[in-house]
Amino acid sequence: MSKTLKELEEDALSLPIPERAQLIERLLPTLNIGQDEDVEENWLAEAERRYQEYRSGKVNGKPADQVFENAYGSLK
Repeated sequence: MSKTLKELEEDALSLPIPERAQLIERLLPTLNIGQDEDVEENWLAEAERRYQEYRSGKVNGKPADQVFENAYGSLK
């Protein structure tokens, strides 16, 4: 007898976090929800562009604690 979606969901939610993450990693690629095939390449290019702007002095960095404080503050 096959499990219902609710039963599968309950089983999945009872897994330890690392196993839930592994399950997600296996399920997500099966969705084929119109992902941009160049996403990783585009993110790497964006990261490189931002790094070069930082290195050239076009933008200034911020301490990580300030970034996280601002991020947490915006969630409240």
